[in-house]
Amino acid sequence: MATKKIIKKKSLSKNSKRSPGKKIFVFLCKLFLWFNIISLFLVLLYKFLPVPFTPLMAIRAIEHKSENKEMVCSHDWVSLEEISPNLAKAVISSEDGNFLTHNGFDFKAIEKAFDSNQKGKKIKGGSTISQQTAKNVFLWQGRSYVRKGLEVYFTVLIEFIWGKERIMEVYLNSIEMGDGVYGAQAAANHWYRKDAKNLTKYEAAGIAAILPNPRKFKASNSSSYINRRKATISKYIGYVKLDY
Repeated sequence: MATKKIIKKKSLSKNSKRSPGKKIFVFLCKLFLWFNIISLFLVLLYKFLPVPFTPLMAIRAIEHKSENKEMVCSHDWVSLEEISPNLAKAVISSEDGNFLTHNGFDFKAIEKAFDSNQKGKKIKGGSTISQQTAKNVFLWQGRSYVRKGLEVYFTVLIEFIWGKERIMEVYLNSIEMGDGVYGAQAAANHWYRKDAKNLTKYEAAGIAAILPNPRKFKASNSSSYINRRKATISKYIGYVKLDY
């Protein structure tokens, strides 16, 4: 018993001797370690299981509540086999032409977006489908350096652990495709009253065309601007080969 008391006293004295700086350093190290463990666990989990909800869904629900609107969240997960290939081809055509060949980041697109933003033109993100998936599933909306850094981290993880096919499956099931509408199945039903597996090229192009601002634009009964985007995307769908 005496030896146990001596050991406890020694450990307490060591902890009390730690400076505030060392305590902060130890805390940050533990925080970093736990963040990596939890994030890796979630990425591994979602490699096999459907993503039940995303941070954006919660944010939109809060926004609806604050605006005294009905809290709508339409989200029906389906496998990639139950989604028309036309939709995958459409989003590649409109959002990320090099999706199947890059490692998560399209540096030419990023450079182009940076140059465009520097010239004072309309702000462009240059984000790939992989980056958009990482942001939607694990993070919040915004343009801070912290969020962007975490987006890079999660993009690397999902590219390495999930692969292209799973990234596309999660992307098509999770992104916002209308006000309170998330994923291909919910979007196909909302805009065209059909299942996602039955989307035509033009219908798929309609959903892809509104992705830059799905709460403002309509995939059906669209504006002339969206109709032009539909026509352009429809032309490119035939050139996309889904070689995952």
